[in-house]
Amino acid sequence: MKTIYLAGGCFWGVQKFFDQFDGVSATEVGYANGPDTAPTYQDVCGSSGHAETVKISYDPDRISLTALLGHYFEVIDPLSVNQQGEDRGIQYRTGIYYTEESQLPEIRAVVKEQEEKAGAKLAVETEPLRNFFSAEEYHQKYLEKNPGGYCHIPQAMFSLQASETARKS
Repeated sequence: MKTIYLAGGCFWGVQKFFDQFDGVSATEVGYANGPDTAPTYQDVCGSSGHAETVKISYDPDRISLTALLGHYFEVIDPLSVNQQGEDRGIQYRTGIYYTEESQLPEIRAVVKEQEEKAGAKLAVETEPLRNFFSAEEYHQKYLEKNPGGYCHIPQAMFSLQASETARKS
């Protein structure tokens, strides 16, 4: 198993989005790459410096990091600074946080491809994970518990895997 940490705005939708893919074994929402002190949600909303982030555990024999990052770029605005959808603030910044140097070549290749596609430098942080603090339990799988909850990711994106599988059949 491998792990990657992705910040893509509000973590509720990012978690639900990645939960759909074959090869993703677990996701957890939390706060990453801020000060070394464990924050509360209120701290994060008060500009603690942490990013709302999803820890994604995946089987690289079933889904590659390149494929995961490709999906990531389908649901973020990579040019937006500290904002995704209607969510604004430093906690909603975008970022790819890695724990293994061996992940860097794939990450850099995908980021380069996305920059060429956008014709601009991306506002997506790419850096080592400095810290990750699990979010409160009520945030875990929030959109499963609250199906009508707000999300900046369009509903159709939550069934992308099923749509891809149906097209192949």
